[in-house]
Amino acid sequence: MTQTDNTAVSFTGAVKTYGAVRAVDGVDLDIGRGETVALLGRNGAGKSTAIGLLLGLHEPDSGVVALFGAAPERSVRAGRVGAMLQDARPAPRVTVGELVTFVASRYPAPMPVARALELAGIADLAGRRVDRLSGGQVQRVRFAVALAGDPALLVLDEPTAALDVAARHAFWESMRAYARRGHTVLFSTHYLEEADAHADRIVVIDRGRIAADGTGEQLRRAAGGNLVCVDLAGREPNGLALLPGVRSVEVHGDRVRLRTDDSDATVIALAEAGAIRGLEVAQASLDDAFLALTADGGAGAPKGSGAVSGMRLPPRGRDRPQRTGGRKETV
Repeated sequence: MTQTDNTAVSFTGAVKTYGAVRAVDGVDLDIGRGETVALLGRNGAGKSTAIGLLLGLHEPDSGVVALFGAAPERSVRAGRVGAMLQDARPAPRVTVGELVTFVASRYPAPMPVARALELAGIADLAGRRVDRLSGGQVQRVRFAVALAGDPALLVLDEPTAALDVAARHAFWESMRAYARRGHTVLFSTHYLEEADAHADRIVVIDRGRIAADGTGEQLRRAAGGNLVCVDLAGREPNGLALLPGVRSVEVHGDRVRLRTDDSDATVIALAEAGAIRGLEVAQASLDDAFLALTADGGAGAPKGSGAVSGMRLPPRGRDRPQRTGGRKETV
């Protein structure tokens, strides 16, 4: 990939192995300044290793990882990156205000501590000891610590883990407010609806490779945008995979689900065959797309295997809506 002045994050042929495991396997990825990008993947898919490479915690075995055109360690030292990682432990015997103040002091142009606490929704906890907070409160403290340096790039690893519904809503409001100032945000999550609602792009990683990269709508379309379900009514499902638009066929008892690129053509063909009993047509959910994109035999499967993974959607441009402003699993 070609890096430009507008690129915040760049992976070019990045590879990281642990013994026989290729945790990151030739990843090419660019994230533009001001973008909010969600990183999705199953446990062990390579998300944590990718984040470790991005933060300079690991060195790639081959390929290049850069932040703002420089080595990750250099950008981190310059205070351009803030990170919220799951394995961070609460500091003992310090208050929330003391902790955030200390972290802010390590940056060249920090955010005012009061603003960081306000954005994280913990202004009322400033005088409380961090090691005496609930899990959800500690998670918000981690967010405040990540914000303390007013970084250009914010990396969030499962940021809403341990948060209740109200706290999750408040968190995303804060994250959007931060992103609107032109900052770049990369977050990993297991909540697909969060990725769909709050990210400009969704990057799916599977077996160390990029399986898909695009908006939620693009992922749904590329993985088979619609589902057509009918009752078999005693018929055999033979030949259904050959119907117009059909990508896959799933049989559940006497009912069949067809994933299709062209639901109209599929339904017409079923009607001509007199096979529309119990007909239902629905748009595939992001969950459906994710499962299709990371199915066994997906990423890295041989060409012609029928796998949907390995899909690369259009780069930034007319086909990818852009918002105004910016926005570890263990291998």
